[in-house]
Amino acid sequence: MSLKDRITDDMKAAMRAKEADRLGTIRLLTAAMKQKEVDERITLDDAAVVGIVDKLIKQRKDSIEAFQKAGRQDLADKEAAEVQVLQAYLPARLSADEIAAEVRAIVAELGAKGAGDMGKVMGAAKQRLAGKAEMGQVSAAVKAALAG
Repeated sequence: MSLKDRITDDMKAAMRAKEADRLGTIRLLTAAMKQKEVDERITLDDAAVVGIVDKLIKQRKDSIEAFQKAGRQDLADKEAAEVQVLQAYLPARLSADEIAAEVRAIVAELGAKGAGDMGKVMGAAKQRLAGKAEMGQVSAAVKAALAG
């Protein structure tokens, strides 16, 4: 079963169970997926769906931070609940050590020497680690690998 089919099945289950908050989050995800398909005239595969989920989670985390700074814990809690629902659709994430090992392998393959090669290394890392790791952690690992 593809990830897209699983999301559709989960939406139907949330409707039957009358889980309004979960249903709203899943509908938000399906809307983002449909928007991407229509805009780019493509059919999404699992990797593209994971990319969309990652993007939505990042937006929610940014919102949580903003709401907490503004003293709106109620809205921050709502966003945190949406993050929990969305994280169920992500594959298992790599640990920091695994990310560092992958980045070192990419640096060795490309023969990258210093900070000037950061873009080249990040491009390869995004392709290899998309959906498996948060890109903020990957970027930090690339900086560390190129510095040392």
